[in-house]
Amino acid sequence: MANLRDIRRRINSVKNTQKITRAMKMVATAKLRRAQDAIVRMRPYAYRMRDIVNSLALRADSRLHPLLRRADGGRIELIVVTSDRGLCGGFNTNIVNAAMEYATSNFQNREVTLTLVGRRGIESLRRRRRLHIRKTYVDIMEGNSLRNAGRIIDELTEEFVKGELSEVHCVYNEFKSAISQRVVLERLLPFEPAHTDVLAIDYLYEPGPEALLDALLGQHLQVQMHRILHESAASEFGARMTAMDAATKNAGDVIDRLTLRYNRARQDTITREMIEIVSGTEAL
Repeated sequence: MANLRDIRRRINSVKNTQKITRAMKMVATAKLRRAQDAIVRMRPYAYRMRDIVNSLALRADSRLHPLLRRADGGRIELIVVTSDRGLCGGFNTNIVNAAMEYATSNFQNREVTLTLVGRRGIESLRRRRRLHIRKTYVDIMEGNSLRNAGRIIDELTEEFVKGELSEVHCVYNEFKSAISQRVVLERLLPFEPAHTDVLAIDYLYEPGPEALLDALLGQHLQVQMHRILHESAASEFGARMTAMDAATKNAGDVIDRLTLRYNRARQDTITREMIEIVSGTEAL
């Protein structure tokens, strides 16, 4: 009977866990819908602004704007965007591993410092002594405003203009779908315009391209950082929904196996008791 009680206790425990994972999946699904709508609305604006800044940068003299100049051999800043909460599968692990790989393989013999966004990345990377953590941000995803994005990128932009930084890169999860996220390394500074056929059409500018570029480039960096935070938020909820769905199904499989084991043990107990009754009757 003690064995039956133990199995029954395990079944109830797994059922309680299943209720929690099912509820977390429902919450993540609702939040994913809102986050997905936000990133779908954000991407066209961010991409169009990048095209406009790219067009202006191709026409302007890159030597005249500090955010277009490259400084060789200086410090590298790596922005690592993770989540504040766990239970989202390999979402944070993939980001941390990618950040470590990028820092050690792509930036060899260079000083690399980290700006960490998200509590999970902070907890994981603090245990790795090879990289220096310059600044951390937690609970910045709540509200996910353009002001929060500016808090991250504006300070790095000032250091880049002063010559204290040579490059700024960002590692984050790009949202593809609810079940697919892709780890991306994106360079934010210095801004390097892509050569396209945009120069085939020219415009009249008032003020000139350099003045417009000076006004838009800082805003462009804030918008791209804002988009990255939206990408990460949508990816987090998608990863959590998928992880909790898998956990709920696994809990159901465990319950089925334990129930079968419980029924077999109960049948064995009943059979043993019947044999004892029959044996006692024959003895009398």
